[in-house]
Amino acid sequence: MKRRGWILFVLTLWLGAAQAQDEMPLYPGAIPNSRNAPDPERVEGRETGGRFISLTSIPTLTAFLPKHPNGKAIVICPGGGYRGTAIDKEGILVAQSLNEDSITAFVLKYRIPQDLTNVDRSLAPLQDAQQAIRYVRKNAKKYKIDPHRIGIMGFSAGGHLAASAATHFYKMADPNEQDTTSVRPDFVVLIYPVISFSPELMHEGSRINLIGENPGEAEILLWSANQQVRPDSPPAFLVHAGDDGVVPVGNSLAYYGACIDNGVPVEMHLYPEGGHGFGLYNKTTADDWMGRLKNWLKKF
Repeated sequence: MKRRGWILFVLTLWLGAAQAQDEMPLYPGAIPNSRNAPDPERVEGRETGGRFISLTSIPTLTAFLPKHPNGKAIVICPGGGYRGTAIDKEGILVAQSLNEDSITAFVLKYRIPQDLTNVDRSLAPLQDAQQAIRYVRKNAKKYKIDPHRIGIMGFSAGGHLAASAATHFYKMADPNEQDTTSVRPDFVVLIYPVISFSPELMHEGSRINLIGENPGEAEILLWSANQQVRPDSPPAFLVHAGDDGVVPVGNSLAYYGACIDNGVPVEMHLYPEGGHGFGLYNKTTADDWMGRLKNWLKKF
């Protein structure tokens, strides 16, 4: 019965994703910062969350197109502790919900940091996030998108990636990139995000997977997004549960505070319960955070 339930979950996703384009390679040519090694990617099913894709080394982007696009677009980064991506629960389902509000969505299956396939594993996910924004902006006309209304959204470790894209846009993560298309997102959406790699707030697995077991203080500072917010960082929307036992709510509080200190517009919604990884639906409350997000997005 458990396997049957998972199959029905995936079938529902497939039927609801009729407007999705084929999954496409993120890079038109060679993948930067990549080693010549066998692709170790694995796909596993989870009872309540659809597919979990681990150890990705070949990044892809999948577009979800609304019937009547309103010009806004969001790149979605599913979470997974920098070990994998919850591609259905925090990717496809979210894209479909955004389509209902006429927002064009792109689900990013980014590279998982690993020494086997990356020259510098810490840079690989950010390179992919920047490339995704670059692709969407360069193809804005094709997708009926306003190139100045492109945001990025992330869940958990995907939230760390989205926050990194929102605070490191002034420098290309790929030092060999010659394309000058802006990779600054016009807004950022962070759902129970990993933000800080400080000992007090870190999600240990995400930190180890991205920058190793014994990072120096400079690396911790560099990859703590709250420490990288500047006055020109994009407006932010945050959601977190106070009882999150995996990624402490202090992560969102730290990013919110950094935005306030730098004069960056920010909106945050905190729930007393919900734990970690609730995806679109926090079952402990009748409040709909996605509805609040769609309302916030009306200003863009």
